[in-house]
Amino acid sequence: MAAPGVLLVMGVSGSGKSTVGAQLASELGWKFYDADDYHPEENRRKMGRGIPLNDQDRIPWLCNLHDILLSRDVSSGQHVVLACSALKKIYRDILLRGKDSAPLCHGEAGKEELAEMPLLVIHLSGSFEVISGRLLQRKGHFMPPELLQSQFDTLEPPSAPENFIQISVDKKLPEIIATVMETLQMK
Repeated sequence: MAAPGVLLVMGVSGSGKSTVGAQLASELGWKFYDADDYHPEENRRKMGRGIPLNDQDRIPWLCNLHDILLSRDVSSGQHVVLACSALKKIYRDILLRGKDSAPLCHGEAGKEELAEMPLLVIHLSGSFEVISGRLLQRKGHFMPPELLQSQFDTLEPPSAPENFIQISVDKKLPEIIATVMETLQMK
């Protein structure tokens, strides 16, 4: 497999996706996107009321993210780090392949595939207790800690044939970054 052009930093809320993704992008000199910045206002309001998102909420958002990545960056050769929960395999497939992977995607951008730019999934995993403790200390985020259990319930950890590594959130940030950098050198 060719070296990845897109790093997807995934995991449940509070796993450190944004922190790890931004640090990786900085060290690699790649563009960084935080998927939370692209949630429609309706999704933010729903989560703010303590209601978990469902596929009908998430799929159009993921299709939009695919289209943004493809049209803005990947098609022009820009390498990208995306922090996104991507809890289910279908969600990761949509990010990779766009609307052809999901019946609820709309729009025409996405006829090409991100598969031209190989994807490496970085799954930040940890126990409910550890991540819940982090969420309780986080301020000003639209995702309330009460929704964490619904994310664990939805989570489908990556598995073969997906191109992925799993890293424990118990590691310190420099260790997580070093693990990813070592993995990229082997690709």
